[in-house]
Amino acid sequence: MRTRYPPEFREQMVALAHAGRSPKELAREFEPSEQTIRNWIKQADLDSGRRADGLPTGERDEVRRLRREVRQLKLEREILKKAAVWFARETKSIPESDSPS
Repeated sequence: MRTRYPPEFREQMVALAHAGRSPKELAREFEPSEQTIRNWIKQADLDSGRRADGLPTGERDEVRRLRREVRQLKLEREILKKAAVWFARETKSIPESDSPS
């Protein structure tokens, strides 16, 4: 299971890195891995506009939310399709698929 670090802790790690401490040093002294700290630095730089090679947190969160919504809508659409076929068969609006045409 991944440990969630509080935002304040992440901000402190990023501030220490921006002040000159290396992610490797910070990883040895504190619990997060070097790569985790590098990821936090990158995301903080994207959020502050220092970098432009990725999405800021707000946009990244919106993309996640929209992807979840699309998955949910696709699922609901499939359920509605199956329900429509079932109701059509129940009301004899369409023939059974195994009956001769």
